[in-house]
Amino acid sequence: MHPGHGAHLGRRDPADTTGAPGDRQATEAATLEQITELSSWQDRLWGEARRSLLVVLQGMDASGKDGTIKHVFRGVNPQGVRVCAFKVPTPAEVAHDFLWRVHREAPAAGEIGIFNRSHYEDVLAVRVHRLVPEDVWQGRYRDIVAFERMLHRGGTTVVKLLLHISYREQGRRLAERLHDPDKGWKLERSDFLERSHWDEYQVAFEDALTRTSTSEAPWYVVPAEHKWFRNWAVIEILLQALRVLDPRYPPAPPPEEFADVLDEPSAGPDPVR
Repeated sequence: MHPGHGAHLGRRDPADTTGAPGDRQATEAATLEQITELSSWQDRLWGEARRSLLVVLQGMDASGKDGTIKHVFRGVNPQGVRVCAFKVPTPAEVAHDFLWRVHREAPAAGEIGIFNRSHYEDVLAVRVHRLVPEDVWQGRYRDIVAFERMLHRGGTTVVKLLLHISYREQGRRLAERLHDPDKGWKLERSDFLERSHWDEYQVAFEDALTRTSTSEAPWYVVPAEHKWFRNWAVIEILLQALRVLDPRYPPAPPPEEFADVLDEPSAGPDPVR
């Protein structure tokens, strides 16, 4: 999404697959190749240990945030990836400014950090449910932009992804969870109650994306009704960001630094007797 342009979610087809390398089978095959490349870049980022990548995932309930994390990052080294799921704030978090709990979870040098929901809930759910006065959440757009610019200056590349689905698709997925023992545990009564605020959330998302998409921290609207396309598109966006970063392994120290601690070379282990 280009900074300064409106999000216009109503004009975006959540089932669009434009840009995919082919049909589902071809795209899933391409995704396996992407995962290999993503793993390689992540290993270099971890080895370089100077910069980081922050992936912000937002979307309505059942838009696929958990599934995206599961499928996109399945091939990376867990040591260099950290996921933070932001729930309802705790009393300690409420006692601080709204960015306090978010900033402390920002990725360290070398890490890929993933926010499953994020600081944007403070201009989304907080706005829809009128948890604070309007002048409070209105001011948070400026705070968010300033916060993300600060992260960028500190070496963190921020990539923000809205997983875009339709009202109908959300209803289908929620109903499916009712009868799926592998997914039913995710379902909460609040998921259906939040659904009644769909239109308000769409307005809130449009404002948030329009007002906080910047060159330092752009928003991407990912059509997410076809999960195979969603996975491919998300990885492609991350690969583009990592190719620009182009992290490099630090140079190895010269062998002579280890001369006094290296054992004499041998022909191999002693044979088993």
